[in-house]
Amino acid sequence: MVWWQALIFGIVEGLTEFLPVSSTGHLILTAHLLGLEQTEFMKSFEIAIQLGAILAVVLVYWRSFLVRIEILKRVIAAFIPTALIGFVFYGVIKKSLMPNESLVLLSLFLGGILLILFDRWHRVKTGSLDDLDKIPLSKCFYVGTIQSLAVIPGVSRAAATILGGLTLGFTRRSIVEFSFLLAVPTILAATVLDLAKNGAAFADADWPILFLGGAVSFGVALLSVRFFIRHAQNHGFMAFGIYRIGLAVIFWIFVK
Repeated sequence: MVWWQALIFGIVEGLTEFLPVSSTGHLILTAHLLGLEQTEFMKSFEIAIQLGAILAVVLVYWRSFLVRIEILKRVIAAFIPTALIGFVFYGVIKKSLMPNESLVLLSLFLGGILLILFDRWHRVKTGSLDDLDKIPLSKCFYVGTIQSLAVIPGVSRAAATILGGLTLGFTRRSIVEFSFLLAVPTILAATVLDLAKNGAAFADADWPILFLGGAVSFGVALLSVRFFIRHAQNHGFMAFGIYRIGLAVIFWIFVK
């Protein structure tokens, strides 16, 4: 991988990390378009570059981690099932799931249908959970369990978290913000685990590429975070569902 490819990956990651479209799926498809094989470094890059985007959340929501202790408790409760599942199935995810482009396209397609159906039929009920400080810890744990489905590339961590939260009674605003916050320990843990296992095998030239991609994703993510907050409060998720289906169909017909 060269610097301009890392730049493209950073832009793609920053734009898609917090949208319900699967950033990992987009990174895998981007690698295919650029003619890059799913080597061990490539798979590690697709995990670690997400940390740059996550740092944008830390910058925007740092008070929720350092000041609002009740929110931090809820983030930890939701992170527990994700951490357990990610740790246990790490080998399967990296060796079998991430290289599978057909699985990515199928997940994008089916996830798009689910987003459209959910957007059409779901209605926010009176008394929905809007204050993150007071949401029951059990519901946060359930959201984290649902988020664990995103170990399948193409499912989308954001989509799983948001749809799960809405089903459990969160408001759109609260679950979108909770999805942002939950992304921090989730991606941080995945990156640390992967680099601990594979970082020693990186070539010296690989590290600047990784840092460049992360820095670009951080800058782009700052913009996409603010966009998605505004969009989710005033619009549904149907556009993202249509986009997912269209992307999958285009790849199946013209690329695969």
